[in-house]
Amino acid sequence: MAEPTDDQIDPQIDPTLAPDIAQAFQVLGLTAPVTRERLEQKRQELLGTWHPHRYANLTNNPRKYMQMYKKGEAMTKEINAAYDLLAAWLARKTKP
Repeated sequence: MAEPTDDQIDPQIDPTLAPDIAQAFQVLGLTAPVTRERLEQKRQELLGTWHPHRYANLTNNPRKYMQMYKKGEAMTKEINAAYDLLAAWLARKTKP
């Protein structure tokens, strides 16, 4: 098996962070090893899909719109939190 490059990190996860890191990978739909570019690309894809204002013209029912808007807000927060966690994890792993 090839050695990972500086921007492609093998998942040797600190045991205290393992559940959080695994959850972040799951939220973003990624598998390790991951690159910074792939992480950012996946984040942009998911934010485009879950952006709360995306639901504005999908329904005339205000209650249904607000349900989807709130779900979009929650997913956006979850995506950003997972991205921040994985970006920090990658930064720590790539430091010499």
